[in-house]
Amino acid sequence: MRRAGQVNALALAAACAAVRPGVTTAELDRIAARVIREHGGTPAFLHYPNPAPGGPAYPATINASIDAELVHGLPSKRRLREGEIISIDVGTVLGGFVGDSAVTVPVGNISAEARALLEVTERALWLGIEASRVGNRFGDVSATIQEYAESLGYGVVREYTGHGVGREMHEDPQIPNWGKRDRGAPLHAGMTFALEPMLVVGSPDLRVKRDGWTVTTVSGNLCAHFEHTIAVTDGEPIVLTAL
Repeated sequence: MRRAGQVNALALAAACAAVRPGVTTAELDRIAARVIREHGGTPAFLHYPNPAPGGPAYPATINASIDAELVHGLPSKRRLREGEIISIDVGTVLGGFVGDSAVTVPVGNISAEARALLEVTERALWLGIEASRVGNRFGDVSATIQEYAESLGYGVVREYTGHGVGREMHEDPQIPNWGKRDRGAPLHAGMTFALEPMLVVGSPDLRVKRDGWTVTTVSGNLCAHFEHTIAVTDGEPIVLTAL
């Protein structure tokens, strides 16, 4: 899993390094795919089944979600514009194991509101990682993320959660970004899962676009998404998708 996570981190970093006004999200997709395949991996998202019965399988390597789009944005000929933010989510399969991570980055200069959203969402992720220790329960991790985000006035998305990761990209348990302390299963050394806070400026209500994949806020307000795959140990948690 560490090897899969490192290749995934390289692919995500390469895509993020190419983010600038005028670049298409399809170009970012090609960059990430090339890095994954050059290192012997395969894209975990490509051909992933649609959760809606009869819906189209996912057609790309990355999720490219812009501004009010939260997750599952489809790469296309759409060109990035100055002042936007883009969430890039990548998954890699290598040696039968999965790495999964995401980051939201600015396109050029962004507003103070957007920058604050990015900073808080990333901080919520790292607080959740810090809480992922033996002796805590999953509810402690979830509550840590929720309490921090809501204390600063951000909406916490309910429909999408963190999740177990291992030989499959989505395994048990689901790990919500909200919860109550001292609830849920206890954490044990050897557990591997992805934490992914998803925060919104204002209401966290969502809808799925007509393409069958892209999830966006109902309000049209900005949202952000950060994710790492981690392993619980007897000491510090290990971030498997950090370079």
